Amino acid sequence: MKNTKRNKTTILPILMIFMIINLPRRTCSVSVVQFIFGDSLSDVGNNNYLTRSLARASLPWYGIDFGNGMPNGRFTNGRTIADIVGDYMGLPRPPAFLDPSLNDDMILENGVNYASGGGGILNETSSLFIQRFSLSKQIELFQGTQEMIRMKIGPESADKFFSQARYVVCMGSNDYINNYLLPVYADSWTYTGDSFTNYVISTLDSQLRLLYALGARKVAFFGLGPMGCIPLQRLMSSDGNCRESTNKLSKGFNKAALQLLNNLTNILPNSSFVFGDAYDYFQDIIDQPGKTWFVRSFSNSDSPCCTIGKIRPTLTCTPLSTLCKDRSKYVFWDEYHPTDKANELMAHEIIRKLGYKPINGTTN
Repeated sequence: MKNTKRNKTTILPILMIFMIINLPRRTCSVSVVQFIFGDSLSDVGNNNYLTRSLARASLPWYGIDFGNGMPNGRFTNGRTIADIVGDYMGLPRPPAFLDPSLNDDMILENGVNYASGGGGILNETSSLFIQRFSLSKQIELFQGTQEMIRMKIGPESADKFFSQARYVVCMGSNDYINNYLLPVYADSWTYTGDSFTNYVISTLDSQLRLLYALGARKVAFFGLGPMGCIPLQRLMSSDGNCRESTNKLSKGFNKAALQLLNNLTNILPNSSFVFGDAYDYFQDIIDQPGKTWFVRSFSNSDSPCCTIGKIRPTLTCTPLSTLCKDRSKYVFWDEYHPTDKANELMAHEIIRKLGYKPINGTTN
């Protein structure tokens, strides 16, 4: 009797362990989320957690027109273009990768934003900012995210989750503004404008192919705007006008990027690489800010809303800065970045050109 009792008590926990081991992994409905890769035009807070970074939107008045009005890591007064496009499509806003509250459940529900102020397609870009995530680093972080989700829901469900997700890549401006156009970087005297663009595009080619190999199938790449018209570039020109030599670099990059995306779509099975282009539209806003057919006409398209009196350039917005009277009337928020209103107009131009439709509730 004693032996029988001992055998029963021994077998019971063994059976329980067997049942636990063989429990099916958690399955999920695989909702559609976004994974965003980019620079300060898409950053939603990653750089705020990079304590040694010199590119951070952690002080007032950044974020004044977003949520509670406190700085949230966005390099503008309100929303980014990616925010607005995603909202229109009914997609959740992905949290910053470095957000301490990020976990696997949040990733499954909202995706992730890896964008980092100062980030470039090239690893050497913006090294003066000390800390920032290049596109290659962001993709590396995405690979870590994939491992986490595979452990959570299993490889089959994870593959479905990542293949159905939307991917946004918004990069390239820093490779020119904070690399090629600054003589402290070797690239500025190693390459011509055209050869540098070829170098950037060939690097981007490898990075987008890697994203595809990792399961990305629906990728939108947002092109460059007229970089020569940002307030800082105007300030560096002799007459205060847009620097056409810089704008020429934007146009050359956009042309090459469009060709690259079309080529990838043609050669990679079941892929869709699309080009979000608002260059001409944004140039029109800058050239004719008072044009009445804009949602709300602008009164200023050549200087930042957030400045320290007449001191220029101030580079970033600070608590000591003063703001323009009506932020919706300014095209630029600081020396580099557009305002919420300008981002809204560019986002809707991209939505129109790409023919985006709301996909809220999509599960397949």
